[in-house]
Amino acid sequence: MESSAPRTAVVWQVLRRELARAGRPLTALDVGGGTGGFAVPLAQAGHTVTVVDPSPDALAALTRRAAEAGVGERVSAVQGDGDGLGDLVPPASVDLVLCHSMLEVVDDPQKVVAALAATLRPGGAASVVVASRAAAVLAKAIGGHLAAASLLVASPDGRGDTRDRLRRRYSAETATELLSGGGLTVEEIHGVRVVADLVPGTVAESEPEALQAFELALAGIPPYRDIATQLHLLARKS
Repeated sequence: MESSAPRTAVVWQVLRRELARAGRPLTALDVGGGTGGFAVPLAQAGHTVTVVDPSPDALAALTRRAAEAGVGERVSAVQGDGDGLGDLVPPASVDLVLCHSMLEVVDDPQKVVAALAATLRPGGAASVVVASRAAAVLAKAIGGHLAAASLLVASPDGRGDTRDRLRRRYSAETATELLSGGGLTVEEIHGVRVVADLVPGTVAESEPEALQAFELALAGIPPYRDIATQLHLLARKS
């Protein structure tokens, strides 16, 4: 499996542990997987992956990328979105589902989580990445946008003004509640990009290994975990 950059290192670390735990080729589903940043490396590691995405251009790029990597036969592209997942994927048909940066933008996150859980076989795992409300509040405040930061704090769903591209943001507690309500048991929570978005670009370029090690060291430790740009949750269907 390809090496990961500091920004996604913790997600790959958790996924690698889950794959090693299974000890066999898995059937995976990547909802909103786009051009295959996760799907193609998973296929290269011997797993079969279906990517569901609303963008035909992204799926075309995914197909080309998989073919160039020599894993075209293990990667399938399906046009659709998370809100319609129940009509696209048979129930209890996958071992691992990825849902990264989707629950912030879908119409009905509860419906999507229930659909994710329905696609999983018993014991299957869900890798979920969501935007962190705390990180957005701090980013706005540090940038001097105090009114916008206050709006994010007061908003019931962690959304800013009408120009905000995200419809909601989460904390570890609210994300856990959402997944639990859909029939999944959260086993691990890590911060994604705890400091990677804060350090100068020159540090990321000159010391990527040190930055990655620092990210991994902080990712599971509150309060550092909770101010990361995103939260990664590994949940399981009982």
